[in-house]
This record gives sequence, C-alpha cells and structure tokens, in this order.
Amino acid sequence: MKKVIMSGNEAMARGAYEAGCHIASAYAGTPSTEILENFAKYEGVYAEWAPNEKVAFEVAAGASIGGARSLSTMKHVGLNVAADPLFTMAYEGVNGGFVVVTADDPGMHSSQNEQDNRYYAPHAKVAMLEPSDSQECLDFMKEAYEISEQFDTLILFRVTTRVCHSKSSLVFGEKKQVAVRPYEKNVKKYIMTPANSRAKHYEVEERLEALRKFSNTSHLNRIEMGDSKIGIITSGISYQYAKEVLGDNASYLKIGMSYPLPDEMIREFAAKVEKLYIIEENDPYLETAIKAMGIACIGKEIIPICEELNPSIIRKAILGEVDDVTYETDVQAPSRPPVLCPGCPHRGIFYQVSKYKDVIASGDIGCYTLGMVDPLNVTDTVICMGASISAGTGIERANMVANRDDKKVFAFIGDSTFFHSGVTGLINTVYNNTPIVTCILDNRITGMTGHQENPGTGKTLQGTPAPMIDIEQLVLACGIKPENIRVIDPYKLEETKQAVKEAHDSTEPFVIITKQPCALIKDVLKARAGIKCFIDQEKCKKCKTCLKTGCPALRFRDGIVSIDKSMCNGCGLCKQVCPFKAIEKVGE
Repeated sequence: MKKVIMSGNEAMARGAYEAGCHIASAYAGTPSTEILENFAKYEGVYAEWAPNEKVAFEVAAGASIGGARSLSTMKHVGLNVAADPLFTMAYEGVNGGFVVVTADDPGMHSSQNEQDNRYYAPHAKVAMLEPSDSQECLDFMKEAYEISEQFDTLILFRVTTRVCHSKSSLVFGEKKQVAVRPYEKNVKKYIMTPANSRAKHYEVEERLEALRKFSNTSHLNRIEMGDSKIGIITSGISYQYAKEVLGDNASYLKIGMSYPLPDEMIREFAAKVEKLYIIEENDPYLETAIKAMGIACIGKEIIPICEELNPSIIRKAILGEVDDVTYETDVQAPSRPPVLCPGCPHRGIFYQVSKYKDVIASGDIGCYTLGMVDPLNVTDTVICMGASISAGTGIERANMVANRDDKKVFAFIGDSTFFHSGVTGLINTVYNNTPIVTCILDNRITGMTGHQENPGTGKTLQGTPAPMIDIEQLVLACGIKPENIRVIDPYKLEETKQAVKEAHDSTEPFVIITKQPCALIKDVLKARAGIKCFIDQEKCKKCKTCLKTGCPALRFRDGIVSIDKSMCNGCGLCKQVCPFKAIEKVGE
C-alpha cells in the first residue's frame, strides 16, 4: 500500500479505526484533541465529546464492559480528573478492548504543569505502551486492543506533544471487523465491593506477572545493536532524538511497552554494552526502575529533568559537543505575549471588573486565563479546570476568618469549563451560602483547544443536532436566586458595568452570565466582515483610555493612537470607552 503522511494524533485515530474500535469519548485537551476529531470522521464508529475526562473515561469503560472496543483520550492533567475510575477499572478488567490515551506535554506548551504520566501505570497496575512515531502510533494502537483483551486489562497509551503533533510517513492496514462481544452479568468482576475487590487484587498481581513475561518477548521492545561502547535505553520521542545524535555509534534498547518493563531484556542489553545511558524526558521513570534492578547507568546526572529534550541537549550531555551549526539574522522577532484576541467577548467584563481595586479574582483554565495580562490585570489565581468557583469560595472563607471585609471575590469560568467541573463548585457556593460572584463567560464554544463543541453549542462532535444546555436554567437549578442572576451582553459596557456593580454589592451568592460567541467562530467572522472601528485623529486627545481595554488592535506609536484595520473586527468596546467620541464604527 502507498505511504501517507500523518501526525501522531491522526495515526492513533486511524489505528483505533483499523483495530475495530466501536466507541470513543473524550474531553478536548492539547495535545490530544485531534485524535477524537479524526476518529469521528470514520464511518461506522461512534465518537463524542464528554463534559469532562472522568465522564469520557467512564463512557468508554461502560462500552468496554458492554463488549465494545472503546477508546478514551485526554491530555495529561485530564487523567487526574479520570484517576478515580482508572484505578477501579484496573481491578475490573475489560470485556471489549479498552485503550486510554494520556498525552503528556513536556515543556508545558499549553498546560499548567509538566507531570509525567508514566507513573500512573505502575500506580494503577495497568499495562502501558509508548509509540515513537506515527507508524508506531497506528501499529501500537492496534496491538493495544489485542493485549487488552488477551490480558483482561485496560491499556494506558502514553504519548507526548512531539509524538502527537509531528508528522511522519506510515502505511495503512485493513480495518479489522470486530463484533461487539456479548455482555454477561458478572457481579464478582464488575462490582467492586470490598469483598470482590480483595479477590480481584490477587488477579491484578497475577496479570502483571503475565504481562511482565509478555513484555520480555514482545516485539514492542527491541534491541538494536551498533557500537557496544555506548548503550542507550529509551522510549517515545527520546528514541528519535538519540538515534539522530548517535546513529550507529551506539546500541539501543527501545522500549515500546514501558509497563511492565522488560526486566530480562534490560539485563541482557546492559550486559552487552560498556556504558549505559538512560535517555528520557522529564522524570527518571526508566532510570529509577533500572537502578532498582542493581544496574549501573547514567541518566538525570546529565539529562535535564525539566522541559523537552532535543538532539542538541543529548549531543552535549553524552558527547560533550555543542552544535556548531547556528542560524543568525539581523531581524529580531518582536515579543508576543499571549493576549485576548481583538473582539474577544471576555474583554468587556474584565474591563469593568478591573476598575474595582478590592476584587480578588479566581480564574480558570481557558482563554479567560488571560484576564491576568496588563492592562486588565484582573486574575489573581488559576489552579485547574473548574477550580475558580471552589477556590473562590475558599478565598472568601479565608477573608471571613481574617475579618477582611474590604475584599470581594469574583470567580471567572467559561461555558465548557463550567460544564466540565464548575457546576459542583457553584452548588457548594450555594449550599454553604458563600457570597462570591461567579462569572460564567459563555462564548458558545470550547475556545482554547480549537473550537470543539460542548453541551452548550447545540451540536455533537459528529455534527448532529443536540439539545443546548441552558446555563441560566442550570444555575437556577443549582440554587442561585433569580434576583441574583444577570445575563448580559459583554459588548454593551453600560449593561456590563451595572451587572458588575450589583454583583459587587451583593451579600449573597451571585452569578453573571455573559453571552457573546467567540470572535473567531467562522460564522461570527463572516457576519462581522467589513465592520471596523477607526479613530478620528482631529478629535483624539491622546488620553489613551481606549488602550486600557487591552485590545491588541489598538496601538500607540509616535504619539498617535491608531487601530490596526487588519486586526479590528468592530466589537466597539473602544468606541464606548472613548471620552471624546473620537472613535467611530463603520460597515454595520
């Protein structure tokens, strides 16, 4: 068959399809998002966006119990959300094959931490595979379903940003026609009461021993002998970097099944080389296990534990060489810190809240994290998905204990994040009568990960119409009083100003819901095409009030305030804040 070029994410989707996977569920998260987006395009499969990773995992787990081959994908921090069912499903095992993709983000390109999820496999006692390129993403995915069903275990399929997003050539295979297995009631297998769990734990340990023996003979792990003076044990993208640097001047043990580790193969390889190096990104997962086997090796003494690896780092660490090829230019790229997009509907409420100097703003994961950026400078803290409301409640309780009555807590959360894990935080606020302000910024899409559908958009992942969850009704159901809810258009600054004032002055739990779609949604871009704002320089007093909105389309250069027409989409916030009416909007 002819070769094609695919990213790792596309290849994993193709591998799941060829393996006969029936059902997939996920919550979008970089670098894993495109796996489900691509899987959903294949005929004869079911794919969905779930409200969060725990739900996605449980949907796939249920599908597996029901006899279907299933898939759940998530970024590394998403597995924290799904950890509860992960550990229990390790005991229950599977019916249909069950694969869980964890996409780690070394270097934190789009994440709040750099955790190494390889440790989840030994902690949960499940098998783990690690591909190194797109062909392996496809092939290992197919292998994962076979191992899952052979050993009655879910498979943790661990990839990283460079594996997910890098493209390489691969060859397609044929789709395997896999029937959904019959479901049979089995209380001892699928109901984890303490009595059943105790018995299952013994089975898990026996399974791990069988998997260890399998790992030692599996083609997923392989020895590549070159020069025996240097031996490299590695996995994932680190293998590619090591091969690029050392080529045939070293020997390699490439580990594709990284739990249980192939201990016999490791000992065999270590005995064949003079000096053994462990090359891996982030934590010393392989190194710790190999040293525990009594094998001398060099790892984190020379390989950094933080951020991504690259060939230059490995070359310097092992060979002591510095790349002599450099690329220089007289042109320096300008600094481009992240900022809310021109026309972003979140800007209006952040602008109005920024006027209150007594506000402590608890933020969340999404575009609105950028409420922290000058000149808005609103956000004080961001922890994880959904934590804005819960953490805001905690901040307010600390204020109460300390008798700090000069502070007001606002919590900011997006529509998708509210569905993900904000609802329970709001229920907690109501239940414990904590007088914070929750601002739900509804831009009708999951924005930061690339415009995925969610329960509030009216469409499913596969494009079929779906009920649109009404956030206002959901907030009412959580117990917020009707008089303490404001639904506003954040482009209307006076309306927003009044809502923020009423919320600030409230002594009860209060909710503001902003409703404007993301400015980058295609239909929005089409509707606003040609709508622009411009500054009448004769009226402009150069007071720079408009610059306080933080819109990147506005600029002050050579003593003149101007608007970049290529960036402006005519939202009109700058027009509303100008005290001299020097800004006009055209094209409406």
